[in-house]
Amino acid sequence: MRRIAVVVTARPSYSRVKTVLEAIASNSDLDLHIVTAASANIDRYGDITKVIQRDGFEVTAKVMSLVEGENPEAMAKTTGLSVLELSSLFSNLKPDMVLTVADRYETIATAIASTYLNIPLAHLQGGEVTGNIDEKVRHAITKLADFHFVANEDARTRVLKMGEVPETVFNTGCPSIDLAVRSLHTPELDLAAALNLYGGVGVQLDPEAGYLIVLQHPVTSEYMDAQEQLKKTIQAVDAYGLQALFFWPNPDAGSDLTSKAIRTFRESKPDNKIHFFKNIEPVNFLQLLLKAKCIIGNSSVAVRECAFLGVPAVNIGTRQALRQRGKNILDVPYDTDQIKAAIKVQVAKAGMLEQDTIYGDGTAGVQIAKLCAELTLKSSKYICY
Repeated sequence: MRRIAVVVTARPSYSRVKTVLEAIASNSDLDLHIVTAASANIDRYGDITKVIQRDGFEVTAKVMSLVEGENPEAMAKTTGLSVLELSSLFSNLKPDMVLTVADRYETIATAIASTYLNIPLAHLQGGEVTGNIDEKVRHAITKLADFHFVANEDARTRVLKMGEVPETVFNTGCPSIDLAVRSLHTPELDLAAALNLYGGVGVQLDPEAGYLIVLQHPVTSEYMDAQEQLKKTIQAVDAYGLQALFFWPNPDAGSDLTSKAIRTFRESKPDNKIHFFKNIEPVNFLQLLLKAKCIIGNSSVAVRECAFLGVPAVNIGTRQALRQRGKNILDVPYDTDQIKAAIKVQVAKAGMLEQDTIYGDGTAGVQIAKLCAELTLKSSKYICY
C-alpha cells in the first residue's frame, strides 16, 4: 500500500481536500495519513482537526506551528517553523507521497519539507492567477511539485507554460466542487438549524427571512488597510438592510485588523442584523450558501463553489484578481456605496443563475485518489521546454 500524507493547514484547505481524503481512505491500494498544522489546530480559527475527526477520519499527527501576530513577520516565521516540524514528521512517517493544497504560506512549508526529503509531492490547485503573495507562493509550489492536480483547463495550460512535463499535469477539477454536488443531495439545513447547531454570536436572526453571507479575508499585500476595507464592506451590508451571516477571517497578516473592525462595528451598533460565526462544517456551509441571496467579500468560495451552485456574488478588491470566474461574479472596489449597489444588483439574480462547471463536475476526489495509486512516483524533475 502506498502511504499518502495529506497536510491540512487551515479552515479552507479541508473543504478543498475532504473528498480526496474520502477517496484515498476507501482505496485499498492507499494508506491515508492526515497531518493537521498551523491554524487548523487553533480554536479561534475553527480548529479543523476536531471537524476532521468528527467526519470519521483519524489524524495521524498535529503540528503546532502557528506563530501568532497576524502580520508578515508572523507568516514568515510560521512558514519556517512549519518546515522544521514537518521535516521531522515526514522523516519519521516516511510517506510515499505528500499532497499539499493551494497557496497558503503553510502550504509552501509542506512543499519545501517534502522536496528536501526526496518525497514525491503532489500539488492541488496550481496554475491559477490571483495576484498578491498567494500568486508567488502558488507558482513556487508548482516548481517544487512533481505532480499537479489542477482545477480547470486554463490552470493546466498555465502550469505547462511554466515548463512542467505534460504527463504530470492533470485537470481533475477542484475537490470543493465535489462537496458542492453533495450539498445538492444532502438533507436540507435551514438557518434555524444552523444557528442551533453552531451558535455563533450576535443578534437573533429570523429563519423565515432572506439573508446574505459575508466572508472577507485580509489581503496580505494590503494588510495595513484591512480594517478600513472591512469597515466599508460591513457598512454596506448594514446599510442594505437584509440580515447577514458573517464569517471570521483566516489568520493571514491583517486578520487582527479585520477582527478589530468587526468588534468595533458590533459595539457601536448593537441593533445590527448580522450574526457572526467562527466556522461551519463544509457541507453545511454550502447548504447555507444555496439559500443565501448573495455572498459578499473576497473568498475563493464565491468564485468556485458559488459558480457551480449559481449563487450571486459581490467580489470586493484585489484578492481574487484575474482568477477565472463564472457569470455569478460582480467585481467592485472597496467603496461602501458601490458595494451596496452591487448587492442590490446581485440579490435580484438569486435563484436565476445557471450552474457553471469551470472548476469541475464533482469527481475530483476519486480522480486524484486513482492517480495517487497508479502514477509512477518520482522526486526529480527537469524543466520541459
